[in-house]
Amino acid sequence: MSSALLPFEKLKREVLVKKPAKADVKFGCAPEQRSLKELMTSSVININKPKGPTSHQVSAYLQKIFHINKAGHSGTLDPNVTGVLPIALGRGTKVIQTLLTAGKEYVCIMHLHKEIEENKIRECLEQFIGKIKQMPPIKSAVKRQWRFRKIYYIEVLEIDCQDVLFKVGCQAGTYIRKLCHDIGQELGIGAHMAELIRTKAGPFQFEKNLVTLQDCQDAIWYYEQEQNDTLLKSFLQPIEAAVQHLPKVWITDQTVDAICHGSNVNVPGIAKLESEIQVDEMVAIFTLKNELVALGDIKMTSKEIIQAEKGLAIKVNKVAMLPDIYPKWKKDQSVLPAV
Repeated sequence: MSSALLPFEKLKREVLVKKPAKADVKFGCAPEQRSLKELMTSSVININKPKGPTSHQVSAYLQKIFHINKAGHSGTLDPNVTGVLPIALGRGTKVIQTLLTAGKEYVCIMHLHKEIEENKIRECLEQFIGKIKQMPPIKSAVKRQWRFRKIYYIEVLEIDCQDVLFKVGCQAGTYIRKLCHDIGQELGIGAHMAELIRTKAGPFQFEKNLVTLQDCQDAIWYYEQEQNDTLLKSFLQPIEAAVQHLPKVWITDQTVDAICHGSNVNVPGIAKLESEIQVDEMVAIFTLKNELVALGDIKMTSKEIIQAEKGLAIKVNKVAMLPDIYPKWKKDQSVLPAV
């Protein structure tokens, strides 16, 4: 297996069944069966950000193209940086923030200020794998103070004289421009970032479903002028796509509506969940049709939930599903009031 994987991609979780439960076909709708109208009010699109505009401007362009009032991006890319920029439409903005803390991957061209032996370059880059200390650049959106970040992997793809092409997987909030500067300092010859493309933002990748703003404009034209929605629907991903990097918990149909009205999840409301979930991890809560209901912080490990008969399992902190899609909850101890 390639080492070039973000932490959540490496972790292979099993689905553990807490209790047998079936989805009622009368309620809800599987994400892949949603209509275009539903997707236009709650979805995510994987935009290939061009050079020039800010991330906020790209989000604003998309609003104009789709004639919608609300859109939001998953984290700022510098104007000159291109690549993966997931943008949420409508209610999708409720969950797009989970990508802010997700791992990222970039492909970078670093220009060295002097020539140096190739083996020294490779050895130096290896030293930056692991925990590093960074001071954000002067032009940044955060307070300038020392902070630690993790570099998951660095792979040298090509070295051409003073230009080094490499792939880097890193913790959210890592500045690649500063990384290049620090590598140059360590080598004693100086370096700067010449080109940068983001190739992964959590579960969104450069190789999968990446579209340009022009693609979106074309898709709208086909829909409005020829009543053909095939292209447009292929671009709009259900909001569930934005939380695939999170551990997952599935709840019973009887539990769903109470969660949508602000309740927390108690152990009896859980039908199944993924393994290896640790206390206080953020989890995505799904219906048995794989619809995203909410996000929350889990209060037991996977093993403890499987063994427990009662108790608070998940403290819900953000509801994604509209209420009244599923039947009203009847008192069966499957939920607890919100705190």
